Amino acid sequence: MATIDRQTTTLALAHALSAAERGLAVIPLSRTKLPALRSPHRDDPTAAACHGECGRYGHGVYDATTDPARIREMFAAAPWATGYGIACGLPPYHLIGIDLDTKSDTDSSAALRELALRHLFTIPETVVVLTPSGGRHLWLSGPPDVVVPNSASRLAPGIDVRGAGGYLVGPGSRTDHGSYTTAPGTGRLPPAPCPPSLLRLLLGPPRTPRRPAPRADSAHGQGLIHFVLSAHPGQRNTRLFWAACRAYESGLGPALAAALIDAAVHTGLTVQEAQATVASAARMTRRAE
Repeated sequence: MATIDRQTTTLALAHALSAAERGLAVIPLSRTKLPALRSPHRDDPTAAACHGECGRYGHGVYDATTDPARIREMFAAAPWATGYGIACGLPPYHLIGIDLDTKSDTDSSAALRELALRHLFTIPETVVVLTPSGGRHLWLSGPPDVVVPNSASRLAPGIDVRGAGGYLVGPGSRTDHGSYTTAPGTGRLPPAPCPPSLLRLLLGPPRTPRRPAPRADSAHGQGLIHFVLSAHPGQRNTRLFWAACRAYESGLGPALAAALIDAAVHTGLTVQEAQATVASAARMTRRAE
C-alpha cells in the first residue's frame, strides 16, 4: 500500500509542477480534497490571522505558488498528498471555476445553458475537468481588476463558483472517490475569458460597503508590509496584490502604497510591476464599493 501511495504522490507532484509551468499556483491536497498540510497555528487560536507571514506551510491557498522548489518542498512535507489544488483569482489567468454538480436534483448543465440563453452569452470553449462523481469544472479567466467571490448554488441550484480565496482540484488528482481528468481535447486550452454577462451574474448585486475605520496605530500596516517582504519566488506579485487590497479596504491604501511598493521591489519585483499591481488593487477596491 505504501508503494502505491508513494507512486500516487509522485504523480500528483508531476501534475502540480506541470500546472505551475502554465502559471497556475498550486498546493498539495489529501484524498479528502482538503489541503494536505495542516495549519501550524492549529493549537494557537491567537495566530488565526496568519496567512503565511510565519514562513511555515499550512495556510491553504495562501501557500499557493508556481515556484517548483517550493512546490517540491510542500509535497515532501506532505507525503500523503494524492492531488493538488489550483488557487483561483491569481495572475496571470485570475481563474474562475464553474462547478457543475451532479448531486442535486437539478440538471446543473441545463441550468447553465438556460442562464446563457436568458442573459445572452455563449459558454466558451475552455478547459473542462471531469470529476469522479460525474460533474464538470469549467475554467474561465477573469479580468485582473475584478474579484469574483466563492458561492454555492447562488447562480443556480447545483452550480458552485470558485473565485478569489478558493481552489479547484487539479486534473490528475486522486481522491477517495476517484480521479479528476481533463475532458478530451480541452487539456491544453487556455482558460477562456469569462463572458461579460456571466461575469456580472458571478459578481452579484452591489453591496453597501462596510469599511472599517482606519487603525489609529501602524500595526496593521506593518503586518501587511512584512507579509510582502516574506514572499518567496512565485508568490511576490500575489502577496503584494493581496496586501494592497487589504490596505485599501481598511482605508490605509494611499498612506501605505509607497511602502508596499518598496517592499515588493526588495523581494525582486520591478518598480513598474509593483506599481501596476498596487494600482490594480486600488481599482478593484473602488469597484467593490
